[in-house]
Amino acid sequence: MSVVQRSRAPRVRGGASRHRARDLVTRPRTVVIAIGGNASYPPTIKGLAEEQLALMATAAEHLVTIIRSGYRIVLTHGNGPVVGNILFRMARTADELPPMPMDICVAHSQGGMGYMLQQTLANALHQHAMDTAVSSIITRVEVSADDPGFADPTKPVGRFFAKDEADRLAREHRWQFVEDSGRGYRRVVPSPNPIAVLDLPTIRALIDAGTIPIAAGGGGIPVVRDADGNYTGVSAVIDKDLTSALLAADLGAEALVMLTAVASALDPPAVPLEGGLGARRFASSAPSLRRGPNAISPESTPS
Repeated sequence: MSVVQRSRAPRVRGGASRHRARDLVTRPRTVVIAIGGNASYPPTIKGLAEEQLALMATAAEHLVTIIRSGYRIVLTHGNGPVVGNILFRMARTADELPPMPMDICVAHSQGGMGYMLQQTLANALHQHAMDTAVSSIITRVEVSADDPGFADPTKPVGRFFAKDEADRLAREHRWQFVEDSGRGYRRVVPSPNPIAVLDLPTIRALIDAGTIPIAAGGGGIPVVRDADGNYTGVSAVIDKDLTSALLAADLGAEALVMLTAVASALDPPAVPLEGGLGARRFASSAPSLRRGPNAISPESTPS
């Protein structure tokens, strides 16, 4: 499943402006591609690394097609299943090993999933004789300490549980659970809105150098800024779609593509939109991105 928001180049006038307009058309166009956590770690797999690598290898072949079509890509990814499993594993071993803070868990998931995406995409590029580097970035994202999301956990993470098991874990660990899409119950954690991608200059430098960045995994490591300008990690998981939209806007991306584990996209309030399963128009929840005039599939090439 892919969802794309496409923008148009601004109209310009005058001789110099016409040259700038031509540059906008001829220079490589950037696309931010957000890979959903459940797309790379669906509930149908056991959770073996080999299973995740196989799924990512399949996705990498499609990414190569996009790259060969002339796009510069930036990859982001979700981490809901993975970071939830890290938290669950720590809860099971808390009597023997001290648990890590949630921001460290997000960093762990960024490193592990980023490595697997980097490896599979680099291998796919090599197999197609494309000399393009790929690099994963541990990415911090600023959030507000006063964000209401801290008081109202809404972000599902981890595996799906039957109701009786979810009730038991809620009692034992004081976790909160919600029913998720008819597939079972999942733990929910705070999910503040992203304010700024702090490692944006590094991402830009990699793009300018011709390297494919893998950034903002799991929505980014959530940090808050104090009065002295220092940053501290907080216990939360940022929505990767919101961070991906913010990153796409900051980069002036041509499109934002979302790869999901669901069969179709819904336009709030849950009204199916026209088009095939592979490409649907999308009204982004991020205010900085408007509905695009076109919906395109991964096979679409620059015009």
